[in-house]
Amino acid sequence: MTWTIVVLAVLALVLWSFYLSWRASRLDRLHNRVEAARTALDLALVRRASAASELASSGLLDPATSVLLADAVRRARDAAPAERYLAESDLTGSLRAIMGDPGFQEELAANAGEAELAAAVTDAAQRVFIARKFYNDLAGRTIDDRRRFLVRVLHLYGTAVQPTFFDMDDEISPLQE
Repeated sequence: MTWTIVVLAVLALVLWSFYLSWRASRLDRLHNRVEAARTALDLALVRRASAASELASSGLLDPATSVLLADAVRRARDAAPAERYLAESDLTGSLRAIMGDPGFQEELAANAGEAELAAAVTDAAQRVFIARKFYNDLAGRTIDDRRRFLVRVLHLYGTAVQPTFFDMDDEISPLQE
């Protein structure tokens, strides 16, 4: 009878160890995926800024709008991490104002070659939207897993930094055809 209790206790301890190991490795994988998603988001933001910079220097826009767009691009590129979402939101607002302008739409209708540049900006903005949604989804799942009782008590997340959400205005109007 005592051997049975000892065997069951050891088996329970082994199963408990496997569960804790699985939980810790899951958290590690989630943190790695969050880092990869953050890198993809940063890359999408850089591509959007590059496309917006090309639009600003293309001569397609009036000089004042070009200067404003170029300034928004510069602020987005040079922003400190704490203010980056504000600068990126400002760039989105500038792009939304330009893309929604009826004069800009008429200019695009007249020049098919320049519509390609505007389509590249719209595509880059759509990729930012997707990358941000993907990153925020992974960050939310990681934060939820880190809030579990056993994870907090046993410190299963190790030294990994808790991810934060990246909230910004990233919706621009699609080009009207």
